[in-house]
Order: sequence, then structure tokens, then C-alpha cells
Amino acid sequence: MIQKLIANIKKANAPIVVGLDPMLSYIPEQVKAAAFKEYGETLEGAAEAVWQYNKAIVDEVYDLIPAVKPQIAMYEQFGIPGLVAFKRTVDYCHEKGLVVIGDVKRGDIGSTSAAYATAHLGKVQIGAATATPFGEDFATVNPYLGSDGIKPFLEVCKAEKKGLFILVKTSNPSSGEFQDQLINGRPLYELVGEKVAEWGAECMGDTYSYIGAVVGATYPEMGKVLRKVMPKSFILVPGYGAQGGKAADLVHYFNEDGLGAIVNSSRGIIAAYKQEKYAAYGAENFAKASRAAVEDMIADINGALERR
Repeated sequence: MIQKLIANIKKANAPIVVGLDPMLSYIPEQVKAAAFKEYGETLEGAAEAVWQYNKAIVDEVYDLIPAVKPQIAMYEQFGIPGLVAFKRTVDYCHEKGLVVIGDVKRGDIGSTSAAYATAHLGKVQIGAATATPFGEDFATVNPYLGSDGIKPFLEVCKAEKKGLFILVKTSNPSSGEFQDQLINGRPLYELVGEKVAEWGAECMGDTYSYIGAVVGATYPEMGKVLRKVMPKSFILVPGYGAQGGKAADLVHYFNEDGLGAIVNSSRGIIAAYKQEKYAAYGAENFAKASRAAVEDMIADINGALERR
């Protein structure tokens, strides 16, 4: 799957991923009103509004981007109907030729980890038949439990040619409470990065591994170090835009070939119409505002890469 991600990035000339992280507060009133008219102010109504919102945005931006990253919690909050909307979103994005990164941040051991891997990346055996539960192409994984938590995912990735993005240095302000702690004089995130490189060596594509890392845009100096620690791993970079990450700070996340990183923006894209810069589009043209925001993000990041 890393080969498809790279091919999509090259085709679009856009090393970006759109985070499909819908909140009801982001969704324009006309979209919610139509959903509530059909299903009422219920979990089903909320899930329908999320689905219609996602579909409109994907229809407007799919030709510009290589991938999407739906955050499963934003769907789980609406229970089973929300998970149905998640699955519909995954399937629809695949129909549009997009790579889907399931932002699920799973992390457990043994049979539990294997079940998570099956749910999001693999196939489940049901009698004599097999079925694909959610079917994302990549999943985000928390490595806190060590190799016992990662190896079941690696096995599914090898079997299905799917991939992982393992949390290494996250963009949130308190990440350093654990991730920056020194162990024998070295920060924990570096040691985790070394394990990602080790795990990734077991799952190589042509030039990059199927096993990547999550490294936040808000810590560019650490990103520079981790790029060297994990030369064959793609880096998923959250924190651009709304969280303060700037394109000029992200150039060191990329390798000299211009690849090796993919930068995420979530509410900066899907709720662009709420920003002053795109307010002229209005709520009725929210998806067109998202397209304009995608175009601006691509220009910003590519411009920074050209200047480095």
C-alpha cells in the first residue's frame, strides 16, 4: 500500500492528507436540517449529517489529494450509526481512488491486538467465508505496550500489504510528559523511532517501508532528528495549520527525493468555510471552501519544499 500512497502523492504533486474528523459544530445547518428531517435528532440523524458532509467534501477535493485520514472517535461518538458512516466514508474514498489512513490509535497485546488489526486492516474468518470489516489501507497505532502490541499488526500488514503509522512524537502540548523523558541520556521518542525503523525493515516496499511514524508538526527540531533515525519510514505529520505547524518548519520531515512525509490538516480543511479567509464562500458552499483550502495548503508546502 505504500507504493499506492507514493504513486498518489506523485500524481497529485501533493504530499498532504485531509483529516475527515467531523464534529456536528462543523456541519452547516442546511446539511444537518436535511438529515434531521429524514431521521430526526437522533444518532441516525447525526450520522447521516456526517456522511453527507464527508461526501460533499470528498467530491470536491478528491482530485487534488492522495489520501484521507478519518478519525474514528468522531464517528464512534454517534454509536453504531456513526460507525456505519465511518465505513461508508472509507468505502467511498476508495471508490474515488484515495488511500485511507484509519486514525484509530489502537494499542493492546495478543489476541486483542490481532483483533484490532483484523478489524481495520485485515479480513475476518466467518465459517468458510471471509469478510473485510472496515478495510482501511493504513492504521495509526500506539506502541506503549511494546513489540507485543505491534507484532500482530505487522503480521496483518505483511499478509494484506497494508501499513501502519506508529505514534512516535505527537503534536499535543503535553506529549513531552512521557515522550521526551531521557533513558540513558536519550529521549524516549528517539528509542521508539529506532523500533519503528526496526519493525519497518520487515515490511519494505520498493524504497519505503509499509511501517511509518506519526511525528507532530509542532516539534520541527525533533522531526529533523527522527527523519535521520527512520530514513525508510514515511512520516505522517499532524499539527499543520490549526495547531500551529508551519510549512517552512516541515521541510526536514522530507527526504531529498521530496518524499517520506505526508502532512495532515483536518478542521483547517473540512471547516474552512468558518475561517475568515474563506468566509466569502458561505456555509452553502462549504465544500468549495474546502477545495480552496486544499489548494492553498498544497501551494504552501510545495513552495516551502522548493525553497529549502
